Amino acid sequence: MSNTFCVTITHCKTDGDKATLGFVVANAAQGSEKETMVFLSSDGVYCAVPEEMAKINEGSPFAPLKDLVEKFLKAGGKIYVCTPCMKKRGITEASLIEGATPAGGAALVEWLTNGSPCVAY
Repeated sequence: MSNTFCVTITHCKTDGDKATLGFVVANAAQGSEKETMVFLSSDGVYCAVPEEMAKINEGSPFAPLKDLVEKFLKAGGKIYVCTPCMKKRGITEASLIEGATPAGGAALVEWLTNGSPCVAY
């Protein structure tokens, strides 16, 4: 059994529910002592932009996206943000929250190559 877990998120502004659920699952995995990585791509890159993630609040029973992301990072989770997806949207590294790392698809492939299960939102 793998000690790692991966969540890919491709939505934020287009579907706040998927972004929220992705981070709920990521927090559950991190809380289960799995080394957890969230890979943000496509519209999901906005989950790492403070002004955009602050707008996502799907309501009860879910916490606001901002709180879920902060909890995940505080627990030691890793967030990688697709560099080409950032570039396409004019997002710079300086625009990202502290703790989010720009990365290409190779970072995701490397994580998965070691046998990590992955879910996508």
